[in-house]
Amino acid sequence: MSAASDIPTAGVRTTAIGTHFGSFLVDSRDGEVVAVRGHPTDPEPSHLGESLRHFAENRVMRPAVRQSWLRDGPGAATELRGDDPFVEVEWDTALDLVAAELARVRDDHGNASVFGGSYGWGSAGRFGLASSQQHRFMRFFGGCTDQKGTYSSAAAEAIFPYMVGTGYHAGLARQTSWSVICEHTELFVCFGGMRASNSHVTYGGQGPHHHNDWVARASKAGVQFLNVGPLRDDLDKSADARWLSIRPGTDVALMAGIIHTLVTDGLADEEFLTTYCHGWDRLRAHVLGGGLAAACGDWRGPTPWANAVDYDTPKTAQWASEVTGVDASDIIALAHEMARKRTLVNLSLSTQRAHHGEQPYWMALALACVLGQVGLPGGGYAFSFGTQGNTGAGQTRARIPGLPVPMRQPGPPTIAVSRITEMLEGPREPFDFDGRTGRFPDVRLVYWSGGNPFHHHQDLNRLMQAWQRPETIVVQEPFWSSVARRADIVLPATTPLERNDIGGAETMLIAMAAVAEPVGESRDDYWIFARLAERLGFGEQFTEGRTADEWVEVIYEIHRAADPEAPPYEEFRREGYVMAPGMALMGDPEQVFLEAFRSDPDGKPLHTPSGRIQLWNDKIAEYGYDDCPPHPAWMEPFERLGGAGSDRWPLHLVSNQPVARLHSQFDHAAPSQATKVAGREPVRIHPETAAARGISDGDVVRLYNDRGACLAGAVLDDSLLPEAVQLSTGAWYDPAPDGTCRAGNPNTLTADVGTSRLGQGPSAHTCLVEVERYEGKPPPVESYAPPEILPLRDSRATAGNQTPNRSPCSV
Repeated sequence: MSAASDIPTAGVRTTAIGTHFGSFLVDSRDGEVVAVRGHPTDPEPSHLGESLRHFAENRVMRPAVRQSWLRDGPGAATELRGDDPFVEVEWDTALDLVAAELARVRDDHGNASVFGGSYGWGSAGRFGLASSQQHRFMRFFGGCTDQKGTYSSAAAEAIFPYMVGTGYHAGLARQTSWSVICEHTELFVCFGGMRASNSHVTYGGQGPHHHNDWVARASKAGVQFLNVGPLRDDLDKSADARWLSIRPGTDVALMAGIIHTLVTDGLADEEFLTTYCHGWDRLRAHVLGGGLAAACGDWRGPTPWANAVDYDTPKTAQWASEVTGVDASDIIALAHEMARKRTLVNLSLSTQRAHHGEQPYWMALALACVLGQVGLPGGGYAFSFGTQGNTGAGQTRARIPGLPVPMRQPGPPTIAVSRITEMLEGPREPFDFDGRTGRFPDVRLVYWSGGNPFHHHQDLNRLMQAWQRPETIVVQEPFWSSVARRADIVLPATTPLERNDIGGAETMLIAMAAVAEPVGESRDDYWIFARLAERLGFGEQFTEGRTADEWVEVIYEIHRAADPEAPPYEEFRREGYVMAPGMALMGDPEQVFLEAFRSDPDGKPLHTPSGRIQLWNDKIAEYGYDDCPPHPAWMEPFERLGGAGSDRWPLHLVSNQPVARLHSQFDHAAPSQATKVAGREPVRIHPETAAARGISDGDVVRLYNDRGACLAGAVLDDSLLPEAVQLSTGAWYDPAPDGTCRAGNPNTLTADVGTSRLGQGPSAHTCLVEVERYEGKPPPVESYAPPEILPLRDSRATAGNQTPNRSPCSV
């Protein structure tokens, strides 16, 4: 980050911007960013702010249409997406083409044949959020096939209401405060670690950072941290954490082994389990190996999960050791320590991005209940510490309004967020999702803005094949990213630095002001959708007669109406930010998750059928899913170390979040590129593993399995399990002709398998691979250079089409 003293002041203009990784002051001169500094309210500014200096690089400069599509119309040479050159066209031409295609597909095939895939972290601005802009447009358009959930937390989102009767995101705001942890917690057990870099990021806007400070305070106060996971450095050094190295994806088996020890050694809190829980007798029978009949109790419905769950084997510490690789004596010792101390059991989201990802969140709650500490200060159950910014730091998000989005009307289906490939592959094929059934639509047109499926989706080679099926793909995007390169029509959008907005950053509002004029011919998402809406006959409905800046002021005034102390709009813009009312910065108000329920379970019951914590759920039992039983359970994944597939693929791939960028954003920019090894994403390999394969530090290596391959730069590090390799997500997908990603995107290796039919989340962290030294001269990485661009007058662009500017169809 830049220091204020390093910045020449002559001609410099300073503005504020809110991002998902914090708020910053941006110093610019003549439209060029010369420095990015942490906001004065932020004690721990994120280093990711430096990426903002590169907002003008690798941009889509003007509207572009894939050559074959422009020449031959919708559906032309879809196998060339990603290889075809693009033809630059005028804005009116591009907008006419897009509007015509939307109208054609709607009129000929129905609204369900339009997939409005807008999922991503494009802007922390409340008005400029691309997904809100697109959702508003599509609702007035008559609807489209939509998606539900997030790649980050789909399985947790699905199972959480069945456990405690409230939504996952509502539960986030009720997590036990750090101030309470510092005073009362003795042992803080982190399943999946508690990564500091993840704790600096929040969807919708990150406020002042306090996570690192609180971890240091807790450690100084005597809180003992235990990091349970394959990476030793998944907890900040200031925590002075112990490390329990475990095979990835086996956390549920470890929890079951601990529960078995607690029960058989007389350490289970039977009174709590009887008073506050529903279904303990059935879960107890499963853990002790009492058989299916005992575990199902009086349930008389279908039991399709019976063959997927082992009801006969006791889940002893020795059994858990064989699954997890953790010594049985260590499991027994941990069980006794957890019972002896005030223990907080925390889950990171990484544990649920795996096959049967619903189970870690449910079994961890069961473990906290067996300990009897749920609802006690400093003990019980926690989640999202180490997952997103400032959990437990007292920074309850101020609810800032955004662009109004009309209610979704019945009609086109909603699919699970990570089932895109299945949808494209199998029109009219049935699907199950969270208790409902449906059929995938016949998608003819994909409209994408504000995200990058070729970053966050699994099994990218399979997605590439499915991506050929739609007749038209429209992408609204600032950069020549992986998804833009695979579109038919690319509409250049601005970045948050080129428009005015309001940033909602947890405890404050940021008056975001444009730093520069739009790069090239890029336009705001609102400008684009407004002109498409006008062409399609609902322009006045979409805009309500307002410009973008007028909408920003309206949004602020809606907020101000709920907060009479908020200053007038012009003063807010002049001051640059305003603190939200009643929002403490440092751990107040103190709260304990589920404390009210524990204090009065009859007067303040949970919103579950029993009013209690559900360790058995009849509704899930009724669904009859063979991959999600009605109680928490260890279920064998489709592959794991020591299990299926490990005879061929002896290493587990950990594809965690990167530290040099947010997801795939600004991967082309200097801060991310500076971390590359041999020009590719770095992969961490244990020295023992590397030595056995003849790999040295800095070598280009090939990671591969049956699903695909990628190249990466080797970094030898003993901070991980020897049987694991760690390759962060976010490298811009760059497939060679054989499908090998030259840049190092791990999603060429991950499987596109739903967590279960309940959550249908991504199973990215269930992934076995092999690694080898790359022999010969590695191929160059090509994804960071723009694709071939042809001017419209180039004869190659229009061969065979005498009127290239005409729309292939008419509105």
